[in-house]
Amino acid sequence: MSGNTEPKNIVLVHGGFVDGSGWQGVYEELSREGYRVSIVQNPTLSLAGDVAATHQILDSLDGPAVLVGHSYGGVVITEAGNHEKVTELVYIAAFAPDKGESVNTLIADPAPGAPVPPILPPRDGFLFLDRDKFAASFAADVPANVSAFMADSQVPWGVEALNGAVSRPAWRTKPTWYLVATDDRMIPPPAQRAMAERAGAQSVEVPGSHSVYVSRPDAVADLIKQAAGR
Repeated sequence: MSGNTEPKNIVLVHGGFVDGSGWQGVYEELSREGYRVSIVQNPTLSLAGDVAATHQILDSLDGPAVLVGHSYGGVVITEAGNHEKVTELVYIAAFAPDKGESVNTLIADPAPGAPVPPILPPRDGFLFLDRDKFAASFAADVPANVSAFMADSQVPWGVEALNGAVSRPAWRTKPTWYLVATDDRMIPPPAQRAMAERAGAQSVEVPGSHSVYVSRPDAVADLIKQAAGR
């Protein structure tokens, strides 16, 4: 269906520490273009649970979909993207693991000098970012009141989700796009480029923090439209 003029389904998957409300700007950009946009409120308790939540949305759709993931959401779409209705994958400053990889394995050996995300020690099986360092690491280019709200409304990210390993990477069989956020201090841009290249993705680079999907919804929507064939 790539390249036709009929509305196409877009499914957006958020990452750790946040919920689906951060996609609002991207949602509005795409909805204006006639796409049917669905946002997965994945619980981020476990990879299996988040894949199930994504499949629930995909099952409800009346046709093919572009599946989009940000950050840890990239792990989710790598597994959930094997669903028969998914025709393209789009990674937004996201992890794109291979078989057997998880976020934990991908961040285990950071390059010298790479920024280290201010993840606090696990608490009752859940992770949070240091509130005082949230803006600088996660959302440096969004308004201060927005980054403060994001820091104070963090969703607990399950250690089980952090360790969730992909069994069958969908990017091996489906067309893939990748947006590199060049000012990201959560997933270093060189790591993003390496994952995009490994996945054989068509990639673009956009100045932006890890919250590029919040600060640059236009650029994110443009890449999604490209993946959808428009």
